[in-house]
Amino acid sequence: MTPLTPEELVRDHTVYSCVMGSRAFGLATDDSDTDRRGVFLAPTPLQWHFDKPPTHIEGPAEEQFSWELERFCELALRANPSVLECLHSPLVEHADDTGRELLALRGAFLSRQAHGTFVRYAAAQRKKLDADVRRHGAPRWKHAMHLVRLLVSCRDLLRTGELVVDVGEERERLLAVKRGEVPWPRVEAWMDRLATEADAADAVSPLPAGPDRRAVEDFLFRTRRASAARAAL
Repeated sequence: MTPLTPEELVRDHTVYSCVMGSRAFGLATDDSDTDRRGVFLAPTPLQWHFDKPPTHIEGPAEEQFSWELERFCELALRANPSVLECLHSPLVEHADDTGRELLALRGAFLSRQAHGTFVRYAAAQRKKLDADVRRHGAPRWKHAMHLVRLLVSCRDLLRTGELVVDVGEERERLLAVKRGEVPWPRVEAWMDRLATEADAADAVSPLPAGPDRRAVEDFLFRTRRASAARAAL
């Protein structure tokens, strides 16, 4: 099979795409970008070459990023925050039969492992914010807002077993952080409280200890096999 360009893979083989970022989080303002994320299925025969298809592609449009299906599933099984949230975007733009099956598997990726990955990511971002405060006297407020949002999402996921991307009633409080209207010590205290609440929720979470790897692997196997069968026609 002739290799495909990244643009062709995204254009012709996307199985799922959605809007992410502030628009999906319910935090969009007039100057917000439109961030698009997607999943493409590289035709199975391409996997049989020495030169494999890419695991991810930036573009071709601005603010667009896509993962190959297998890579996407690997990251979701590891409870990667960005990938899990992509699967739960309220702004789905495209889903074919494979994409709809992927969406139906959303629960298979959710587990208490999210506590570790979300909190580790939050801790790394917190260090960057603290460094900004030391150097410049203030954090990057937009990044601070999104860190608080992530911690809220983590806590609620562990409490309920469901990942909700839209911030709902927290919108105005979070936008006040973005505008720099909330003093940094109060934002720090909010973050600390959310981290503590996430720790407590993890101990009693209804989520399983780990994801349903077998169900995801079965889906990936069947999808690859069907792709190979189509190529043989």
